[in-house]
Amino acid sequence: MKKKENYTITWKKFFGHLHTINKHRVKVLYLCFKAGIPWQGLIHDLSKYSPIEFFEGVKYYSGNYSPIHNCKQENGYSKAWLHHKGRNKHHYEYWYDYETITISPVIPYKYVVEMICDSLAAGIIYQKKNWTKDYQLNYWIKTRSNAKIHPAIDLLLTKVYQDISKEGIEKVLNKKNLTFLYNKYVNEYEIPNIKNKN
Repeated sequence: MKKKENYTITWKKFFGHLHTINKHRVKVLYLCFKAGIPWQGLIHDLSKYSPIEFFEGVKYYSGNYSPIHNCKQENGYSKAWLHHKGRNKHHYEYWYDYETITISPVIPYKYVVEMICDSLAAGIIYQKKNWTKDYQLNYWIKTRSNAKIHPAIDLLLTKVYQDISKEGIEKVLNKKNLTFLYNKYVNEYEIPNIKNKN
């Protein structure tokens, strides 16, 4: 039987978690500037400093992956995650609503690009020296079947991660390329005109 973890708040975990958040935000800011959405980078993940998110993060901090994972394993849910995804539009979970006409709508461009920057930064920060340019593609392939996301955005993310895997972040992550890919994939799908629905 697996030994149960003793999750407690310590000063070491407090500063470790704070450092991880700060490093992640700096990396996202850098990537958002490259991608042409600097404002999204500046305001990225500010809710992580709120008490409900921060102190849960400290309690379940590991340093190698998101503390939300440990909290969900321990409790079956995460108050920090529920708070975070409801306030941050760069998470596709923010947009999912099973009671609407389009339960997974096309996410606006700036939030999709921020989502890409966020996922890349998370991989880079947590994987450290083990990160490779195909890391995000491999991670996305493992997790995409569970994603409640519009098919156009799913294909767009897959394409961007494939391109990064082949050509690297420097070549792929720029406004011209991302705008082209977003328009290409979104225009391939007919978006319902909600005003015409009775």
